[in-house]
Amino acid sequence: NTLVVDMTGLPEMAKFGAPIVMDATHAVQKPGGQGTVSGGNRDMAPYIARAAVAVGVAAVFMETHEDPDDAGKRGISDAPNMLYLNTVPALLSELVEIDRIAKKRVQ
Repeated sequence: NTLVVDMTGLPEMAKFGAPIVMDATHAVQKPGGQGTVSGGNRDMAPYIARAAVAVGVAAVFMETHEDPDDAGKRGISDAPNMLYLNTVPALLSELVEIDRIAKKRVQ
């Protein structure tokens, strides 16, 4: 019930010349992790996003919601991996900083 994300695959895919997008919130999904539905570990999504940006992805996709736990109670899909919307601005600032460093390293 745990996905494995191998960051070495991201620069390998980039060699084909297309921009690579990391889906940070689906990467922490736990298929069937709650029995009949998928679970997730939203606390790990920022780590996945930071690592992906550090290896040079072009973009990061992240599902967000004002209250993911409430969304889950209402049956909204992927609630366990959604990030709280109010945490996203700080994470985006970090990702921009990491991106600048990663791009300096490549040049």
